[in-house]
Amino acid sequence: MNTRLPGAAKSDQTHGLVAFEGAQLQERAAARLRVAAQRVEPEVRIGVIHNIRARHNIASHPPLVVAGCEHAMPRSHAELHDVLAHFASHGVNALVIDGGDGTVRDVLSAAPGHFPDAFPRIAIIPSGKTNALTQDLGIPDDWTTADAVRAVTAGHTQQRHPLEVWRPKALRAELRGFIFGAGAFVRATELAQTTHRFGAFNGLAVGLSIFGAVAQTLFGGRDNSWRRGEPMRIAPAGGPRAGEVLDGPQYMLLGSTLSRMPLGIKPFGAERPGLKTLRIDASPRRLVAALPALLGGMDRPWLASAGYHREDAERIDVTLNSGFILDGEMFEGGEISLRQGAAITFVVP
Repeated sequence: MNTRLPGAAKSDQTHGLVAFEGAQLQERAAARLRVAAQRVEPEVRIGVIHNIRARHNIASHPPLVVAGCEHAMPRSHAELHDVLAHFASHGVNALVIDGGDGTVRDVLSAAPGHFPDAFPRIAIIPSGKTNALTQDLGIPDDWTTADAVRAVTAGHTQQRHPLEVWRPKALRAELRGFIFGAGAFVRATELAQTTHRFGAFNGLAVGLSIFGAVAQTLFGGRDNSWRRGEPMRIAPAGGPRAGEVLDGPQYMLLGSTLSRMPLGIKPFGAERPGLKTLRIDASPRRLVAALPALLGGMDRPWLASAGYHREDAERIDVTLNSGFILDGEMFEGGEISLRQGAAITFVVP
């Protein structure tokens, strides 16, 4: 996460924290930054984390700075931890995250260690390549830092449960995000990175990735690597398949705690809360016929027998030989546990 504003203030003793307060804010603002003339209620302490490598922040002016808030541009995960520790020690009780899904994932994964008692409210500026969470929350694409701060003080909120990734014997979740994928989803995400280079973002990138994955599967021959799937060991805990262990190649495993997915697709069926999964057997059959039902959320009596399984679970233990994707970034596989985390309060318009 390289998030330093050109010409911004030098880091203080928090190693990467760039805080704009009082006279320092006014001095810097005149020359470098767009400052919102806005008051923040004294009982609300807001910390803003900017990812200046986020797509909109690269393409547009420097991020909007709001007087009365603390602003930081951490350049690495280590500096992000320093920023969060500083915020927590200074009584910050609301975080504004200026970035896309990956930035949100990084902040939500790091924050529990710094806010163990009362987790702050979260507001998000959708400035990344993909912004699935803000679409689910109904946050407009043109939301600014000033809009988010106004919403924090107005008190409009919704709750969402993150999808947590745990490692064996860990005391805390390693990652917290909202869209998990393994198998063909990893390759589809790599295709999405290609579409980003050609200017396709958000729902369009998702759509092109799905189209590319289907094309590779359908036209690559019976024994192509897409169809063969990836070795996985899957053991759901809770739900109708609790106690059952699946050990063998799978075409795709997709999981999410979001109710609404980008482009309005419904791979898990009807909109509902909870940890939901779509598992597709290796060498998927009747893919062309299944695709409209999978994307449109429709049920068909033959889907399960053809290898398409929609399931809910309290926890899923997964062993992967290869990596997995969480909110657009690949992580190392191995033994992991997928769980629905405690609810987080998000600020909305």
